[in-house]
Order: sequence, then structure tokens, then C-alpha cells
Amino acid sequence: MEHSALIKSYRWLVFGLAAFFCVYSVVSSEWDGFGGPFRYLTVWALFMSTFVAARVLMISYDISDNRFDGFSSATAVVNLMVVFLFWRLYFADSASVTKDGTLQVWWREYYMHGVGAVLMWIDAFLINRVFTRIISGLCWLMSTVVGYLLWAEWVIGPLNDTPTGTVTSGLPYPFLNNLDLSGRMEFYITNVVVAVVVFAVFCALAWGLRRVGIRHG
Repeated sequence: MEHSALIKSYRWLVFGLAAFFCVYSVVSSEWDGFGGPFRYLTVWALFMSTFVAARVLMISYDISDNRFDGFSSATAVVNLMVVFLFWRLYFADSASVTKDGTLQVWWREYYMHGVGAVLMWIDAFLINRVFTRIISGLCWLMSTVVGYLLWAEWVIGPLNDTPTGTVTSGLPYPFLNNLDLSGRMEFYITNVVVAVVVFAVFCALAWGLRRVGIRHG
């Protein structure tokens, strides 16, 4: 069933912004280190959100009825992890997640670590109504999080010389290079657990919204 003009317009806005920032991230980022912008979980979340935005647009025009519910659910959680981790670390020590401790392109940072996630959540919870395929969503979430951690530790770190820290170098975020392997493992495991808890909370929230029966169309 085709959606209303309002929902279509909203989804075009979300997709347009996401696609723009995908292109901007690829074009404007430094590629002197291996992996370029794909060293960062933020960019993984951005491309995941762009894929989801494209899919829901296709649903709105009856081009496809494949909701990719599990992938969309995982994307919503990864977005929250990006927003929470970035701002928590930034306010604790801005140099731990930025090159020189400042937001160099403020409007990009606010979109990448806030606005884009909120726009995706609005669709996920109120329009597309994801979090109905719990096992699939959890599998996608674990695959993404663990996949990124392995990418950072086994590929990005060994193939890059910067940023440098007190313990190691090459890991994508400066603060990681100040932690030994056991410290990093503790950080990673903690965040995997947090991701699962957030997933459970999002599932409960989605269930509550479905029970309320907020209409859309």
C-alpha cells in the first residue's frame, strides 16, 4: 500500500540527507590512512542508515515490500551506540574522538552524531514499525558490532600508523591507542553488552507503540 504524500516527503528528506553525507564523507575525508572514512563506526552507521532509507522509500512507492526488519532494527541500535559513545567521550575528553579536540565541520558532526539518528528512529518506530523480527535483528546487530571490532583490531590498527597513543597506534579512535589489549577488550565487551540491552529496550518500546496503535499512512 502506498503511503501518504507526507510520509513520502519525509522519507525523501531522510534519504537525501543520508545520501549527501555519504558522498560528502567519502569525498571530504582523508584517505592517507588505510580504510579512509570507513575506519569509523559512525560511517558504518551512516551507510547502514542510507540503505534503510532507500528501502523504506521503495516500500512507500510499492516497489518492494521487503522491510529488512532485522537489518533496520540493528541499524537503529548502532545509531544509538554512535551517538552515545561519541558525545560521552567528547565531553569527557574531546581529543579522544576528534583529531585536534574540536568539531572541525560542526554541521556534519551534528548530523552524523545526532540528527541523522533521530530521523532514522522516527521512521523505524512510528512508520516502518521495525523490531518485529527479534532474532534476525539481534544477529544483524552482533554481526555488525563484532565485525567492526575485528575490522578495527585486525585490519585498521595493523595497517595504519596514526593516531598514536601511549600503548599502540593505528586504531581508529585516539583513546583506543592509550589502552592495552585487556583494556580494549573490556571496553569492547562492555559495549557489546550495552548494545544487547539497548536492543531489548528498543524492542520493548516498539512493542509498546504497536500496542498503543499509533496510526500512520
